[in-house]
Amino acid sequence: MTTLHRPAPSPRPYRPRTTPFPQVRPPVTHPARPVPPDRTLACDLALPLGAVGAALLVTALMLTGETAHASAVLALFALLTAAVALRARPVLVPVAALVSWMFYDGFVLHQRSELAFQPQDRTSLLVLLLAGVVGAGCATVVRAVRRHSAG
Repeated sequence: MTTLHRPAPSPRPYRPRTTPFPQVRPPVTHPARPVPPDRTLACDLALPLGAVGAALLVTALMLTGETAHASAVLALFALLTAAVALRARPVLVPVAALVSWMFYDGFVLHQRSELAFQPQDRTSLLVLLLAGVVGAGCATVVRAVRRHSAG
């Protein structure tokens, strides 16, 4: 009896690999979205930190008894508002000035956390708004100069 044998498969020709490992396609990556230079954590936290700074300033003034010098305290609040406006988004500058005015009016001028709108209150609000606008204007000029020199 004869057995049927399958013919032996022909061996594949030897082809050396060019790399020791099979080539894998690199993952497709998308370029990172450019972050505007104005968009930083400091911009996001400027308003809350300004409110905390105003509260600490009022606390320090009340503890030292320096609330009697309203014009000097207004200058301190104007500096604080300008500093917050330097880092805050321009849209939030009026809010920062309003927060400073509320602390100044409620705790320095009237000392019982009562807000009023008498002539001295309106003047202090105007001063703080102007301080915020000056701070935001300075920040805008600095950003424009940086963009111009970088580009």
